[in-house]
Amino acid sequence: MNETDKRILNEIQTDFPITKRPFHELGKRLGLSESEVIERVKKLKDKGVIRRIGGNFHSNKLNFASTLCAAKVPEEKIEHFVQVVNLYPGVTHNYLRNHDYNVWFTFIAEDMDTICNALERISRETGVAQIRSLPATKTFKIKVDFEV
Repeated sequence: MNETDKRILNEIQTDFPITKRPFHELGKRLGLSESEVIERVKKLKDKGVIRRIGGNFHSNKLNFASTLCAAKVPEEKIEHFVQVVNLYPGVTHNYLRNHDYNVWFTFIAEDMDTICNALERISRETGVAQIRSLPATKTFKIKVDFEV
């Protein structure tokens, strides 16, 4: 990754343009052509440096429900459990922790009933009975940029 790639990464994680041609706009900001920005972003994605480009929304402002979930998953079931959980489009993060409740994920949906029903289906399909929903009592939004 060279300095130009780093400049692109710093720009897109902070202020990705919402326009008809966002890579053209990024190119103007960075003194690059639209095609060069597209090619560099594609290479960074292919290398796994960029996982996705997408918006982050305040689910509650859209009248959606959101919750942190924790599951106690036996070692031999982790891979299958994670695959099942990741099939749900409302799951935004899914990670292992060194804890009795060792798989944690966030789930966003139209309402809590939808989330609870999904958690019940996940439990039935995976055989993991201990899945807890931990809705936030207070929301903290912290902007995180990774300067490269």
